[in-house]
Amino acid sequence: MGEIVLPRRMFLWCMAVIYLSAFVSLYVQIPGLYGNEGLLPARWRLRYSGKSLWEQLVSSPTLLWLGPRFGLDTHTAMELLCLIGAALSLVATLVEAFRDSVVFFCLWALYLSLYEVGQVFLYFQWDNLLLETGFLCILIAPLTLIRGSRRVREHDRVTFWLIRWLLFRLMFASGVVKLTSRCPTWWGLTALTYHYETQCIPTPLAWFAHQLPVWWQKMSVAGTFVIEIAVPFLFFSPLRRLRIGAFYLQVLLQVLIILSGNYNFFNLLTLTLCLSLLDDQHVRFWLRKTDNTSNSSKVNPNTYSRLWSWLCYHVELAVWSLTIFGTINCFNLQIDAKKNGISSRTAFTYHEFNQFLKTVTIPCIWIGVLSLTWEMVIAMFRCACVHGFLKRFWGTLQWTVFGAATAAMFTVSLVPFTYIEFDSNARLWPAVRQAYDVVDRYQLVNSYGLFRRMTGVGGRPEVVIEGSNDGVTWTEIEFMYKPGNLSASPPVVTPHQPRLDWQMWFAALGSHTHAPWFTSLMYRLLQGKTDVIELIQTDINRYPFHQQPPTYLRAHRYKYWFTEPKADGSYPQRWWRRVYDEEFYPTVHLGHSFLENMLNHHGLKDKSAPRRMSNNTVSRAVRWMRSQVRGVPAPLLIWTLMACSAIFCLLQGLRDRNKQKTPQEFKASVVETDHKENTHDISSDPLDKSEEKEAEDEEEEEKEEDGEEEDAVEDSEGEEKGSDIEEEMTEETEQEEQMREKNEILRQRKS
Repeated sequence: MGEIVLPRRMFLWCMAVIYLSAFVSLYVQIPGLYGNEGLLPARWRLRYSGKSLWEQLVSSPTLLWLGPRFGLDTHTAMELLCLIGAALSLVATLVEAFRDSVVFFCLWALYLSLYEVGQVFLYFQWDNLLLETGFLCILIAPLTLIRGSRRVREHDRVTFWLIRWLLFRLMFASGVVKLTSRCPTWWGLTALTYHYETQCIPTPLAWFAHQLPVWWQKMSVAGTFVIEIAVPFLFFSPLRRLRIGAFYLQVLLQVLIILSGNYNFFNLLTLTLCLSLLDDQHVRFWLRKTDNTSNSSKVNPNTYSRLWSWLCYHVELAVWSLTIFGTINCFNLQIDAKKNGISSRTAFTYHEFNQFLKTVTIPCIWIGVLSLTWEMVIAMFRCACVHGFLKRFWGTLQWTVFGAATAAMFTVSLVPFTYIEFDSNARLWPAVRQAYDVVDRYQLVNSYGLFRRMTGVGGRPEVVIEGSNDGVTWTEIEFMYKPGNLSASPPVVTPHQPRLDWQMWFAALGSHTHAPWFTSLMYRLLQGKTDVIELIQTDINRYPFHQQPPTYLRAHRYKYWFTEPKADGSYPQRWWRRVYDEEFYPTVHLGHSFLENMLNHHGLKDKSAPRRMSNNTVSRAVRWMRSQVRGVPAPLLIWTLMACSAIFCLLQGLRDRNKQKTPQEFKASVVETDHKENTHDISSDPLDKSEEKEAEDEEEEEKEEDGEEEDAVEDSEGEEKGSDIEEEMTEETEQEEQMREKNEILRQRKS
């Protein structure tokens, strides 16, 4: 693999942007989710039992334990941590010097602190993925703030390899769990005929994707399996074109998901992981810059290099041919002339796939071991080639430390990776599982597997809350993002994650008893808590009970489907159609026995005395910042920050590029001028050249004679300094006159 300086810099910049979107997205939702009058107050998770600070951090690693020491309540401390994280990530986005190990450690610690008290609203796989990737950034990023240098380190390839291994685990596991779950829609290749309308928050393009023919949807499922299960093995290929091909296939899948669904920063984070498959040569190709390394390698190609290129080309052709051949056979792809499409079906059984999984899981580990060993050997060789004893010793010491850390992270990650196959997990050394148990609470490594089973096959279940003041006339409470109003178009909110809307989607899949927070939602809406209402509608005036809280609340479950195009091909006026299913939550009011019993049963009613809010300088500053962003839609706020950051970095890059081009352009102009003069000389008469050469020889002879005369003057002892200076000035004047006469003769001859 070539140099990875540019992909590594791009990766760190993208991680700063993703941290920025994650912190800002969570910040706007903290009062309604975790405030003192929110759905699940965070202070309930922090029980101050007289333990020391160290014991508290060990039991629950969160910086929120420091809140009381600074006179801050838990709610204010959470907002402060979010603001610090957003500010740090914004600075890291704008200034390369702050994309530093220390800064990324702070970002990881801040997000982990929020994750520890986030409860069900932060227990998503992308939150785990962000924490794991964020910890790897600590190993990958340079120590700019301490050392003051961003130069390439010999071990950078080793630590950056962990990102490739994480991407492999993520994609391979996501593909495998779809088949190990025995979900009939995945095995029947019909999952995408339900996915677009049953996903949590679809985009407007999801409606159009849902209208595609069934044969195309089935073939898309087959393509998804190939990209998630087969292609990840190419991540470790020694042939760069295979890795680059795998990169573009992963990008294709993630971009299609982004276009059809709102999955916050998850797909953006996956795209960022894909940068580990690139090298400087390909990034320079994007930037239309010449690669000096590749150009120098192309000079005077010998027979060996041509033979090697020919062999690599045929190996790559064989790999892609086998991939296409295997896809056709595994999914029995055939041209269906009657339906003007391609028919497909799964041509293997669950038992055969399970045997395949048992066969490849352990070899996957050995592939990772060989790939990591190769990177470490290359890094060690580079350390040995460093000039200077102290530099070589320091580089070798760094290689040892970071190589050991990389090997440890790889070893610990084997535990969650082998969860996909029980027998392989049982064969791991007990010491490896013990090490995983030690670091598990810090979310350093995690198991992944998205869309394990396809939900909503019989219709998308959706909970609709209704309120009333008299118990007779009921008004639906419409959420900003999740489906509700049949005529409202699906939104585009990426990379923001409306966490209440997401949990409403999960709640609709079962009973309200499986979602205790839903009872808290009904209770807060009956109380008319503004912080919770802003989770439903940022603009309070659009909330139907903004003037007076409802007296009664109830919830029903409906089945939703996308509408179909009309017979004439025109589009319908509504995006959704629905059918009533059943009651989800009975009619309740404040003081209702059922509501009180549910609150007490789930421990959602705070019996302690209300706490006073902090009123120190920091608390007032945090509340002032909250007042500035209140009422601003979260997607708009995030898009504005990201767009301004991207434009600033783009302008900064163009300025630096112009600064670098200025001396190069000056040098090129000088070379061009010399080239023109040489061309003019070549086009002139050869006799002129001989005459010019004779003139140059005469000048050299005159200079030698002058030198001899000067030596004679220095050797003469009877002359004074004044006469010496006068004679030298006279001689120089005569020389200048002779030069002018000769140059004039040459110009006349040329003309």
